[in-house]
Amino acid sequence: MLDALTVAVGVAALALASWCGLAAYRDQPTKDWHFIGMAVVTVLAVAQLVVGIVQLARGEEPDQGTAIFLSYLIGSALAVPAAGFLSLAERTRWGSATVAAGAVVLAVLEVRLHDIWGG
Repeated sequence: MLDALTVAVGVAALALASWCGLAAYRDQPTKDWHFIGMAVVTVLAVAQLVVGIVQLARGEEPDQGTAIFLSYLIGSALAVPAAGFLSLAERTRWGSATVAAGAVVLAVLEVRLHDIWGG
């Protein structure tokens, strides 16, 4: 895995988590600009998904197994979009809190992906 991309996804996810957490603290639902932030984080996570699949196709192997690596990789690409869709159903402060929680989950998944690959 590319360490720089893993760090970029993790930092972007934590920035989104703090931004949406602040919105939840202020009793605000997710707004359009929050969805733009979610899109940016999702694009980074999908880029990491593509890089991971390409590396597997080139014959590189993760230290802890391909199946678990792929499951974490796919889960990390879906964490923020899933939270975003849930926040659409809950148009209160809890929608923002859901996105913040999803972004924290993504940051944790990034750390785990780094460990699985052999970082």
